[in-house]
Amino acid sequence: MAALSLPDFADRMNELMPVLMKEFAHMQPQEIYKGKVTMPQVLILQHLNIKDSVKMTDIARFMKVSTAAATGIVDRLVKSGYVDRVFDQRDRRIIRVQITPKGLALMKKVFSERRKMVIEIFGRVSQRDRQDYLRVLMRIKGMLSGG
Repeated sequence: MAALSLPDFADRMNELMPVLMKEFAHMQPQEIYKGKVTMPQVLILQHLNIKDSVKMTDIARFMKVSTAAATGIVDRLVKSGYVDRVFDQRDRRIIRVQITPKGLALMKKVFSERRKMVIEIFGRVSQRDRQDYLRVLMRIKGMLSGG
């Protein structure tokens, strides 16, 4: 492939990203693809899957949204039974959010489906291309997360 200028690269990325996002979305578990669980909700569930329980301000900071916006997302997760609000053991004024068994089951399904998808897609490219792709993504992740 011939070298691209940065503006041409941006144009190509603008063409590719919607197609990739749409195709990857089709490969997600039905709960996500059919819109029963949104991507912001999945991100919060993933965060809670790693953490034991967190305060709403922590979720807002993680999502880079206002506490009110985070509360709205969490309200829908509570309503769906994916998370619970619980009082902090040390300070009952603090309410924490934690993932439920139903939320854990969804995350297990999401991780499993994503893993299958990655194996299926990246099994068609060389190991070197996979390593290069991962290296670039890790570098971009570091730049985006301030690392």
